[in-house]
Amino acid sequence: MLKPQNPCFSSGPCAKRPGFSLAALEGALLGRSHRAPAPKAKLAEVIARSKAILGMPADYRLGIVPASDTGAVEMALWSLLGPRGVDVLAWESFSAEWAQDIAFELKLTELRMIRAPYGGLPDVWKVDPKRDTVFVWNGTTSGVRLVAADWIAEDREGLTICDATSAAFAMELPWDKLDVVTWSWQKVLGGEAAHGMLALSPRAVKRLEEHTPPWPMPKIFRLTKDGKINEGIFKGDTINTPSMLCVEDALDGLRWAEDIGGLPALIARAEGNLAAVAAWVERSDWARFLAMDPATRSCTSVCLKIVADWFTAMDHDKQVAAAKRLAAILEEEGVALDAGSYRDAPPGLRIWCGATVERSDVEALLPWLDLAFANVAKEFSA
Repeated sequence: MLKPQNPCFSSGPCAKRPGFSLAALEGALLGRSHRAPAPKAKLAEVIARSKAILGMPADYRLGIVPASDTGAVEMALWSLLGPRGVDVLAWESFSAEWAQDIAFELKLTELRMIRAPYGGLPDVWKVDPKRDTVFVWNGTTSGVRLVAADWIAEDREGLTICDATSAAFAMELPWDKLDVVTWSWQKVLGGEAAHGMLALSPRAVKRLEEHTPPWPMPKIFRLTKDGKINEGIFKGDTINTPSMLCVEDALDGLRWAEDIGGLPALIARAEGNLAAVAAWVERSDWARFLAMDPATRSCTSVCLKIVADWFTAMDHDKQVAAAKRLAAILEEEGVALDAGSYRDAPPGLRIWCGATVERSDVEALLPWLDLAFANVAKEFSA
């Protein structure tokens, strides 16, 4: 059987763009201060190209921040929350972690968790527009995404804080409904890790300038100076020292995205990869999408559960062992690296199908899933 030319199906850091080589990084301004004009111009270029590809409104600010998407989300939570109650939509691991931080680190008591189990979406209509709302757009660990923003009120009083790290550059984002949006370079465009992106609407900026958090703010979280937003952060003047090698890599991914047709082309590639998996699942007698509603299936972090009778009859620990063995066989065969489900998710597979993945590689992988599963069945169902 054919093997994928690129077996990288990790959900982060994700596959590099097709045709990538280290030669793409030859323009990196190594050994330079990131505050010098030329390096700072590169940082500003990342911001400008990102805004253009995503179709971000002109009056939104976009900055490069420390510590990947996690840093961007935490920066937003620590800087903006407090004046109002908070609703958190939680249907997978990371959204639940944000709720934990709000409750136990920021110690906000006016907190409501609106939950759903893995595979589902919570009742979004329970969100109170007078409260701030924290949520992911795409559940990276569950493979379940939001499909609309009609539940977000136009005249909302609270802010909407959206972790969009596995959705940005692969899904349409309703910017008019989102006050804070975060993502990282290591997801859909396959950039190297450690840097995050933070987008702020005018409403979010207003909150920053009117609200002083009651807790100490670490330096890397500080978005304001003397009561005003620190505009430098959104022009390439980063809070801490960025890797100019990673900056060059991010620019390479952005230029590739522009060359293939921008956001519509990126979305089409991801959706095409999902369609290939969906066609295979229709024929499979052992695999199903973790997403219960087909409309909510993620086109990036595609999560599959195992439904074979022998598998579902086992206890959880044995199911975990069997799923890990399945992922291990795929790696041993060199057809899929890092394709196991997230540690907190139901045991199964998670196949990254974002825009940097070729559909031909997805299609080449699928027969290997059946072969590997047949081997696991022999080991565990005897």
